[in-house]
Amino acid sequence: MKFLRSVREEMKLVTWPSKKKLAHDSLVVIETSIIFAAMFFVMDTAIQALFKLVVR
Repeated sequence: MKFLRSVREEMKLVTWPSKKKLAHDSLVVIETSIIFAAMFFVMDTAIQALFKLVVR
């Protein structure tokens, strides 16, 4: 019970982000994920092409 009481007290101290801030931060995460996925795709394709040239 003491644990639950302390959790409840800590939750009162939490500052939750506004909807606008949450939407902005979510968009940044999605954009960053897309950029890294594209970067890894380009790098992987280039390495595969280079490896095929070396193996031939």
